[in-house]
Amino acid sequence: MAESERLTITLPSEMASVVREAVEGGDYASSSDVVQEALQDWTAKRVSNGQDLAGLKTDIALGLLDLAEGRVKAFDAKRIADRGRVLSASRSRSD
Repeated sequence: MAESERLTITLPSEMASVVREAVEGGDYASSSDVVQEALQDWTAKRVSNGQDLAGLKTDIALGLLDLAEGRVKAFDAKRIADRGRVLSASRSRSD
């Protein structure tokens, strides 16, 4: 088991009530368990957001490279909207 460290935290009354209710309702054995799970979820979300951000940065870099190398088309809102409708319709049929 991982080493534990005791921390004292202060929560707004509403959050403290939610924690107490989760324990009293039997969903968790202790308020520490509630906080631990919340922190695990928060950590996973931060990792996921970091991966999403890295992906966006890669896409931007590729787009800038395409632009620098002249691989661009004139902006055509109708073509983009038509393509979006086709993609959306194909996804709806596959569900």
